[in-house]
Amino acid sequence: MNELLPLMLEGAWVTVQITFWGSLLAIVAALIGALGRLSPIAPLRWLAIAYIEVFRGSSLLVQLFWLYFVLPMPPFNISMSAFNVAVIGLGLNIGSYGAEVLRGAIRSVHEGQYEACQALNMTAWQRLRRVILPQALLAAIPPGTNLLIELLKNTSLVSLITLSDLAFRARQLDQATLMTLEIFGLALVMYFILAQIINFSMRTLEKRLARGRMRGGMS
Repeated sequence: MNELLPLMLEGAWVTVQITFWGSLLAIVAALIGALGRLSPIAPLRWLAIAYIEVFRGSSLLVQLFWLYFVLPMPPFNISMSAFNVAVIGLGLNIGSYGAEVLRGAIRSVHEGQYEACQALNMTAWQRLRRVILPQALLAAIPPGTNLLIELLKNTSLVSLITLSDLAFRARQLDQATLMTLEIFGLALVMYFILAQIINFSMRTLEKRLARGRMRGGMS
């Protein structure tokens, strides 16, 4: 078993990197998608709707295959590494779900908050940055945490575009050693630990945002 652990850790490190960069892209895509979805400018709103519906309404695996196998072909001629495809595919896919979560969170902010901002002569950008987004992000963290954990689990698909992630290493070692119980048991524990790290990190962020909101309210 000691001989298997280094190879499993190598795969886990690939999974961690994809999850980290994919999560950052998903957060940015969710924010842009949500703001575009709520935009009064029709073309921006249509683009946001198209992005959200396309990525939510089609298979993640097909999206990865499109990015990795189809885009390098004419007339696109866009070639990317498997790692970049994994990050972009997972990030945009989870970001499309996150956009709807964040849109709902923004809309859940009480109308009185908007009225207070107008009474203080805040610009639209000041209102969004100082009042609306902090409250919306706090409300979006619990469902957002679930989406980030889902992104982690979906990294198991990237082995199909030649990346040696944790799932790929587990299957590879299982075929070589036939130690199915030990290998997939270890993989299960590793995925669980990574999911708990995400969960703990998001809970910590939620507590900090809640404390900041309380201090802001008291002041």
